Amino acid sequence: MSVIDEAAIEQFMGKVVTELGAAEGVALHRIGDQLGIWKAMAGAGPLTPAQVAERSNCDERYVREWLAAETAAAYVDYDEATGTFSIGDLVAAAMADEDSPMFVGGAWQLTCSVFTDLPKVTEAFRTGGGVGWADHSHDLFEGVERFFRPGYNTELVASWLPALDGVVEKLEAGATVADVGCGHG
Repeated sequence: MSVIDEAAIEQFMGKVVTELGAAEGVALHRIGDQLGIWKAMAGAGPLTPAQVAERSNCDERYVREWLAAETAAAYVDYDEATGTFSIGDLVAAAMADEDSPMFVGGAWQLTCSVFTDLPKVTEAFRTGGGVGWADHSHDLFEGVERFFRPGYNTELVASWLPALDGVVEKLEAGATVADVGCGHG
């Protein structure tokens, strides 16, 4: 092996560690989404781990670990004086409010589906075959739906349709629309 510059090694390893942290973060965010921990914290103000556990119907020890990790990642705020945790309005809108245009819960779900499908994709690499759309994890479809829903709800009628010449008028007049290639497949 040739001699590699120490700075290049540090830069590369920094990238690796950053990506590992991001991957683990996605899993933690998904746990919070799936178990309703983000929703339990949204708008609740400062809560102890026991209160978060009770509100989300989860085990306190695991919630405490989750809170510590999400605090380290700067998604959850910790008040050392009171031993309580909270999330701000921005985090609540993005992580807990499925009607918010900022909601990203579906992103965590669809990203985790990649790992669920990994054995199928790995086999396709070996055999040259493929993975049929219907063979993917349910989390891919639901995650995509949940991820794009806020944008559609916010923008479809308000801006996307009006940007197409004459479309709104045709729809208002009773145009026929074919919904092709949409939904769960």
